[in-house]
Amino acid sequence: MKAYINCLVILLISVMFTSCAAIGDIFKTGVWTGVILVVAIIAIVIWALSRVFGGGRRG
Repeated sequence: MKAYINCLVILLISVMFTSCAAIGDIFKTGVWTGVILVVAIIAIVIWALSRVFGGGRRG
């Protein structure tokens, strides 16, 4: 019975560490996705403002 409990504890610990690593990877991906989206939105806003306020030459 003690061997069964030890195996169960080892199994639970290994599953918990794996899930922690997966959650860490998800957060890293989320951070980079957020950074890319913010940079893209800022670029679009700057482009739109330059078009509205005469950023291009009008002939």
